[in-house]
Amino acid sequence: MTHQPKPHPAAMIRLWDGREIPRLGLGCWAIGGPFFAGDTPLGYGTVDDAESTAAIHCALELGIRFFDTADVYGAGHSEAVLGQAIAGRDDVVVATKLGNRFDPATKQMTGSIDDGDLARETRSAVDASRRRLRRDRLDLVQLHLNEQAIERAGEVFDTLDELRAAGTIGAYGWSTDFPDRAAAHAGRDGFVAVQHGMNLFFDAARMLPVIVANGLLSINRSPLAMGLLTGKFVAGQALPENDVRANTFEWMDYFKDGRVVPDFADRLARIRHLLTADGRTLAQGAIAWLWAKSPRTLPIPGFRSAAQVRENAGALEKGPLPEEVMAEIERLIDRRPEGAARSR
Repeated sequence: MTHQPKPHPAAMIRLWDGREIPRLGLGCWAIGGPFFAGDTPLGYGTVDDAESTAAIHCALELGIRFFDTADVYGAGHSEAVLGQAIAGRDDVVVATKLGNRFDPATKQMTGSIDDGDLARETRSAVDASRRRLRRDRLDLVQLHLNEQAIERAGEVFDTLDELRAAGTIGAYGWSTDFPDRAAAHAGRDGFVAVQHGMNLFFDAARMLPVIVANGLLSINRSPLAMGLLTGKFVAGQALPENDVRANTFEWMDYFKDGRVVPDFADRLARIRHLLTADGRTLAQGAIAWLWAKSPRTLPIPGFRSAAQVRENAGALEKGPLPEEVMAEIERLIDRRPEGAARSR
């Protein structure tokens, strides 16, 4: 039996539906396996579904109750693996995302719903996610088009309002790094969460005030900077060609051409000792930093193994970093200016 940590009081959070859960979720991008846009890899390489399932079951034993996925991850495969692993569990909060078109047979992303009938494709995507996840009702559905126009996003949310009224979904949100987009729809009754990039290197200084002012949930993607904050990558180490981090996307800050960006490695070296104080691992310290930034943050680190899950869950017992440690990190990290809003 896996030891279930007793979460620090500040490592718990109350959701929009009144449920209180540990303030740590798991992001299911990596367990989706390979998928592509043409020849460009969008996944984290090959996966072992049995290992992914064992990791999910380990998370459940450790008390984790929030799982975030997307229909496009692995062209539907992430949802299918998660759905099988949590079948029959009504104590689990499932968050998924929609907005991209894909072909499950070829593992190709083929476009977005933005150029189609938004109402019809939104309904179709929700139904398909429900089938793969084996859920009659989805707890949280998020728009996965980071830069979609505010007006067009409103059409998607109108449809999600109808599905919410019918009991098909519980609530909805937007996976976006643009504060103006989040603010534009934050007043809707069903709009409860924003998923956005946030970690030690990027503190989302403009997004967090929008979230706090509107009482939203801050779901933190890339809380470990796509793995850099685990400490397992060394300077010059090359990642496999079928790993998304081998790309040169504009939004990908921490890796370029499959290697760690030296500037970020240097920043991490300056604060490593602060993150690992009190017996924390580097990843646990990075998660604790997010908790200390706001009581509304919910990090969703990715995972591929039970060992990674156990390490991340170990952060729950210690809770947020102390104020003095946070202050010293800010003094040393030399964080880049946020600049104009962009996808991250």
